[in-house]
Amino acid sequence: MKFDRRISVLLMHAVLTQVVTFVLRPATTYRALELDVPASWLGVLSGSFALVPLVLALPAGHIVDRLGERRVMIAGGALLCASGACFLLLGDSVLGLVAGNVLLGTGHLCSVIGQQALVANMTSSARLDAAFGYYTFAASLGQAAGPLMIVVFGGAQAIPDTTPIFWGATALAAALLVCSFGITSGTPSSGSAPKGSPGVRELLRLPGLIPALCTSCVVLAAVDLSLVYLPALGAEREIASGVVGGLLGLRAVASMVSRFFLGRSTRLLGRRRLLVLSLTASAVGLALTAAPVPIWALAVAVLVAGLGLGVGQPLTMSWLAESAPPGLRGRAMSLRLTGNRAGQVVLPGAVGLVASGVGAAGVLLATAIGLASTAFLARSLPLDGASAENEPR
Repeated sequence: MKFDRRISVLLMHAVLTQVVTFVLRPATTYRALELDVPASWLGVLSGSFALVPLVLALPAGHIVDRLGERRVMIAGGALLCASGACFLLLGDSVLGLVAGNVLLGTGHLCSVIGQQALVANMTSSARLDAAFGYYTFAASLGQAAGPLMIVVFGGAQAIPDTTPIFWGATALAAALLVCSFGITSGTPSSGSAPKGSPGVRELLRLPGLIPALCTSCVVLAAVDLSLVYLPALGAEREIASGVVGGLLGLRAVASMVSRFFLGRSTRLLGRRRLLVLSLTASAVGLALTAAPVPIWALAVAVLVAGLGLGVGQPLTMSWLAESAPPGLRGRAMSLRLTGNRAGQVVLPGAVGLVASGVGAAGVLLATAIGLASTAFLARSLPLDGASAENEPR
């Protein structure tokens, strides 16, 4: 993947989007704790980020295909700026925090859909896996850097002063908005879809599309569950919080490594084989974390799980980009995001119910079983050689 100016601006846009999002979300929780908000409202705050994007994802993909990626990404940057301003001006009330979270989730949605459609439209079919690997690597870098701003602006308090955090995030959102104006839309096909071209229903009829969407949402839900239940597992086994934080960082770094080398790995193994192997590795890794193993073995298990979990998202992105006809890639990416958001809402609760009474280890084991089942189903996915003959007509 040749890093020209367009790609550099896109990757910077991806990093800034995730930094702003991943500093404002925990900062919102801290502000809610400052306000003595009941625990039940924390769930409302978290849900307000994902609920609106769940409803707007498909329309946003349609807008990307009609108006181009640049305009939608500019709108996303403006919404993220508005979110920061809302937290600063109205963040002393629960309703203000909810409103800021809604703006944050919508701005994040517009930015991410524009970014993914742009990667799809500006990259040749032969380079899609590498391109989405680098893109998700940049996104992971932003997700890792975002929480560090809390350390920089928040000091060492258990509940930091959130006002400097909100100011810093708003400044970065303004930089993101400026960066958005430097974006160049992908190809002429990123404009309006040709008259009579297929829509979402026809996209859903692509061979293997629904299983691929399910694979994507299971992997994302597994990442979310590991973020929540690894600390819970550490508390149950009296593992120091610093060790658990190191394990979570190790998982994130492992995923970044697998994404950085995704293009080479795909050329070596093929998409389908790589996806099956990565899902199997993540299942084995999470199953081992549930076992009563020493810390060094736990670190190895988390490393293996992280390497596997880093592959599923970019591989399904590149396959969707190759399978969707020109002019519909924004909608294809929005379908994937819709499935991911639904999975983030439904799967963690379902796994928690199945594993209730057996603790964090039971949740991680149930997640591993889900990943293993997905790996079994992925053996029949037509991920290799997705091309024009698979496109809807």
